[in-house]
Amino acid sequence: MTLAIDPRFAARVKRDEPLSRHTSWHVGGPADVFFLPQDRDDLIAFLHALPAGTPILWIGLGSNLLVRDGGVRGVVIATQDALSGIERRGEHEVYVEAGVPCAKFARQCAKWNLGPAEWFTGIPGTMGGALAMNAGAFGGDTWQQVASVETVDAHGEVRVRDASQYRSSYRHIEPPAPQEWFLAATLRFDGESSADSTRALLEHRRATQPIGEWSCGSVFTNPPGDHAARLIEATGLKGFRIGGAVVSTKHANFILNAGQASARDIESLMAHVQREVARAQGQQLTPEVRIVGEAAS
Repeated sequence: MTLAIDPRFAARVKRDEPLSRHTSWHVGGPADVFFLPQDRDDLIAFLHALPAGTPILWIGLGSNLLVRDGGVRGVVIATQDALSGIERRGEHEVYVEAGVPCAKFARQCAKWNLGPAEWFTGIPGTMGGALAMNAGAFGGDTWQQVASVETVDAHGEVRVRDASQYRSSYRHIEPPAPQEWFLAATLRFDGESSADSTRALLEHRRATQPIGEWSCGSVFTNPPGDHAARLIEATGLKGFRIGGAVVSTKHANFILNAGQASARDIESLMAHVQREVARAQGQQLTPEVRIVGEAAS
């Protein structure tokens, strides 16, 4: 797809950009247009200038995302540098923009002794992704803390929405309108967070998850009353490999790119895990990871 882009943004636009450079699995074909906005105003102006109907994909740190080998048609917008603000607002509230890494947010809340927010250290992506999927870790869920959000639509129109306008459930939200993306959120906390508790959760994560290896985070959601990792391990799939993709031997709900995996390898391994767990355990695993783009031709 050849898209006409306003010349004002040419310096911040890359064409046919390999998304393997921008995903935590280090796989993925090219984006037709990859945009790195300077700041919030630049982002909104870019959206205003896009032709109507242009497909748009937003990414932060590229975790929880599998981009197929054929790449993504339309525009990919990377938010982590442009939407990076955090500020305390009053005694109990924090305003955070969508590009802020969740771990950074947790550390800042610990400095303010504001929480409970330490569990955000267990989320490998940004706050925008955490809002979009109601991400959680260590017993916490993002939308438990949300007071309000700021969104932008495909025309660059900004809205402030109360959290009550969204319906949230485990790893899912239902927005009041389609085609709106999160710019920022105000989160409310009524307790405390500390650097010690944040460090303890980080140490637990390092001890139990393959931190530093190429993964997307957790691949499947936990079935009610059970854990995907337990089901996968009980099926004997730790270490099972397809091509360059392998089920982690440290945490069975992680699939690793061992160095040369394709997106097809990873997607095939996900499907194999689902089939085998359904056969052996009678449970259908649901992907937590978002799969986007086209298969290689």
